[in-house]
Amino acid sequence: MIFDYLSLVWRQMLARKRRSWLTLLGIVIGISAIISLMLIGGGLENAINEQLNTLGSDLLIIAPKGSALTLGLSTGSDGITIDDQDVIESVRGIKKTAGLIYTSARVEFNDEVRYQFVSGNPDDPEERTLVGEGQNLIIGEGRAISKGDNYKAVVGIDYTNENLLGRAVEVGDKILVQEQEFKVIGIWQRIGNSADDRSIAIPLDTYWEVFDNDGELGLVFAEVESGIDIDVAEERVSEELRNFRGVEEGKEDFTIQTPSQMAESFAAILGIVAAVLVGIAMISLLVGGIGIMNTMFTAVLQRTREIGLLKALGAKRQQILMLFLLESSVYGLVGGAIGVFIGVLFAKAVEWLFWNFVGPNLFIVQVDYTLLIVVLLGSAIFGGICGYIPARRAAKADAVNSLRYE
Repeated sequence: MIFDYLSLVWRQMLARKRRSWLTLLGIVIGISAIISLMLIGGGLENAINEQLNTLGSDLLIIAPKGSALTLGLSTGSDGITIDDQDVIESVRGIKKTAGLIYTSARVEFNDEVRYQFVSGNPDDPEERTLVGEGQNLIIGEGRAISKGDNYKAVVGIDYTNENLLGRAVEVGDKILVQEQEFKVIGIWQRIGNSADDRSIAIPLDTYWEVFDNDGELGLVFAEVESGIDIDVAEERVSEELRNFRGVEEGKEDFTIQTPSQMAESFAAILGIVAAVLVGIAMISLLVGGIGIMNTMFTAVLQRTREIGLLKALGAKRQQILMLFLLESSVYGLVGGAIGVFIGVLFAKAVEWLFWNFVGPNLFIVQVDYTLLIVVLLGSAIFGGICGYIPARRAAKADAVNSLRYE
């Protein structure tokens, strides 16, 4: 019996192809937007967690307040300074610290000019190691910055691509940063995001000379000693910095975060953005539902005599109701299936773009097939709900009056 219903429903949809496609459009747009946003959001959250997990669980990151999304960026007079770093390093339970700062700067090479991030990195070996671990930096060619390396630079791997500055940068080449000449002594391995892979590191003392902000830091990494609870260390650092900077508890002009706290912050931000976008997509889905309802009302009106004939031949109300409910559910199911396909395809396209233009394995879309099945079933049920009122009207139609309908 159900196959007879489905066969009849399918023939009705094919008989009015244009109207059927227009009916499906709202459902397709809504479902594809929801699926793609959920998959892309999950991929971004996993990518952020993967990057933050490389920092380890024994690291504190101290930065000026309000810089959660711009860690390390030069902030001016209210930023963290080298004196703050000395205070942090003196705190009981802190093993070592390292400070850095970066800003956007004019970079010139081969008569080509770009504006890229330039960071001031410490030349102390232990501090350099801590910064490298904190930023996931590994030298691929040449060497790292060391003591006495004034006006030397280590560049990201994208500078070895001739498309960036017209010619590949090699170890030994000279580049201009803020019109000051620097010799390239090293090239990092690929980090995985374009901002880092196009950044340039110079000695911290040289950075202060070039940008005229002596002593300023964008952030400080602090490694906690083994056996010390990281929350205890965080509270100690916070107390010492408050005393040093003369601020009251609750009015701190700095933030202290662990990698796990940063992951939670980014996840919360992504969650809010995703919720807003999914809400917009739900509006499209609602419009699609109204489209199904409108189509079903039209179908009931156009098939009034057919309904009367079915009733005259002995069809019951429940059978008429089932026929039209099934038709509206099929609209929801087919629209949902197309939407799921487009949504997954779009998310995979974003993954491909990340893989080829940002970095491999940085952003991976993980398709949850259980989620897709739930969305498909939900779409079919949604279609059925939207078609219930027209189906009920068809089921309650009088057979004699329906047969007389012109």
